[in-house]
Amino acid sequence: MIPTLEWTKDGVRFLDQTKLPLEEIYVTATSYDDIATIIRDMIVRGAPAIGVSAAMGVALGVERSKATDIDSLTKEVEVMCDVLAKTRPTAVNLFWAIERMRAKYYALASQPDATIAKIQASLIDEAKTMYNEDIAACKRMGAFGAELLPKSGTVLTHCNAGALATCGYGTALGVIRAAVERGAKIDVFADETRPYLQGARLTAWELLHDGIPTTVLCDNMSGSLMRAGRIQAVIVGADRIAANGDVANKIGTYSVAVLAKEHGIPFFVAAPWSTIDLATATGDGIPIEQRDAREVTHSNGKQMTPDGCGIENPAFDVTPAKYVTAIITEKGVLRSPYADSMRAMMEEAETAKA
Repeated sequence: MIPTLEWTKDGVRFLDQTKLPLEEIYVTATSYDDIATIIRDMIVRGAPAIGVSAAMGVALGVERSKATDIDSLTKEVEVMCDVLAKTRPTAVNLFWAIERMRAKYYALASQPDATIAKIQASLIDEAKTMYNEDIAACKRMGAFGAELLPKSGTVLTHCNAGALATCGYGTALGVIRAAVERGAKIDVFADETRPYLQGARLTAWELLHDGIPTTVLCDNMSGSLMRAGRIQAVIVGADRIAANGDVANKIGTYSVAVLAKEHGIPFFVAAPWSTIDLATATGDGIPIEQRDAREVTHSNGKQMTPDGCGIENPAFDVTPAKYVTAIITEKGVLRSPYADSMRAMMEEAETAKA
């Protein structure tokens, strides 16, 4: 699998996705501040990968802390969590991972025999566990989703929801991989995904790496290809899914979903359960990250727009649940009405635990 990130003895090692597809360069974070910068600058990106990166950031920060007592370490942990939480506001996996690490820390710190060394070792183990859980979840998601894709034909995807957006295998691209592994004859249309070009740079790179035929489209081409009957399904990832099934994903996803609905093409979302935000009732409550105008005004360092013009650069948009055919998770496939199917899936999981 493509090594998006990994824990090493020197720190946390990341594939620098800003350099793809022309260069495969790795950077090593040696502090939680480094990881915050790596997340903010999109050296690592994709909601599941962001979450695990943040978990490793907390673990790395605690491992390298100079605190001599648990009270001092606790204050440092709160600062680490706050810094990491401010990196990217839309991906709920970020906050889920930070809260999981914070809860683990306080459970450890409250034990009568707690020591800094024990806490350090346990938090590193927890971050590594989350890494392995993410890969396993993607593979289960792939198995569920493969049944929904056509046995042959072309699948459109937007942005990058593959191994590069996770710890390995991928969400939307993991479903495509699983379908191909089962014998489906699928090729992929990858929207270029302006302005950051995750589709052109990343999705095309990793699918060709796996030998899956891929064609890059300008973002405004999908409608005409749908009308011509050249797209049989759409599958995307997600950065946050509200309790009613509204989906926040990379800017441009909403337009693709509306077009798919108009042309009778199934529109699937693949995301781990940690992407579902039951505390947010609808997509209207999802915060949308606004990014640097330079991502729009410049391309490869060259200015593309006149001085003085206004720039809009939201990183995400929200697709209402009515456009979503199904949401594929590692626990199973959710169908509309999503509030009901989410509740049923949660109850089923709780029953299984009991």
